[in-house]
Amino acid sequence: MESYQIQLKQFKNEITRFMMQYKFALNEVETKIAILQEEFRLLHDYNPIEHTKSRLKSPESILKKIKRKMGQDNINLLHIREHIKDIAGIRITCSFIEDIYRISDMLKLQRDLTVLEVKDYIKKPKPNGYRSLHLLVEVPIFMSDREEQIIVEIQIRTIAMDFWASLEHKIFYKYNQAVPMQLIEELKTAADTAAELDQKMENLHKEIGQIKEKNEKEEAQLVINNQQFSLPKEFLQLIDSQQSHLDNE
Repeated sequence: MESYQIQLKQFKNEITRFMMQYKFALNEVETKIAILQEEFRLLHDYNPIEHTKSRLKSPESILKKIKRKMGQDNINLLHIREHIKDIAGIRITCSFIEDIYRISDMLKLQRDLTVLEVKDYIKKPKPNGYRSLHLLVEVPIFMSDREEQIIVEIQIRTIAMDFWASLEHKIFYKYNQAVPMQLIEELKTAADTAAELDQKMENLHKEIGQIKEKNEKEEAQLVINNQQFSLPKEFLQLIDSQQSHLDNE
């Protein structure tokens, strides 16, 4: 009996350590994204990250998935680590498609993140219409007695893509996977409509950016007697300096 209790305690500690590692890896990625959000909030006119959501698979969900993949025999933590890549996941939601690739590029530049795999379901959507960009990244985790490389799945999508994916998940959950063909076809049509909306919003976003850039250039021009002069940066700085002096008086 005592031997059984010792074994049970050891197994519980192993499971706890295993899940903790994925939680810490998720915390690392969340911190990186929070830093990017804060930087854009303070230094840039526009923040491409609307919001984020993270989740850690439960031991029950992990066990069900590994059984579907490998059957009932020879299941251990090593097999789970090798075959289940989405234990820790974080979803980043953006306004525009361009933002998705922008955030992806920024994450790839992080020296302590190793990108293992990229699945682009935006350029090549799934047959059901699902769109999203998936990154599998490896994150170093420093425990008290060891360093572990832990995989985190990052999904980056627009608001429209996220809304569709959420709706599709709810419908399949309600029907317990047996969804009528009519609903599947309607979901695919809805996915195509969401993609068209994303593209229209992307085009509007670019047009607004071009108008803003043009206005900024025009503001730095001086027109005298129908002749146009560019204002040097030093001149603009002089104006700002004079204005600050007047404001302090």
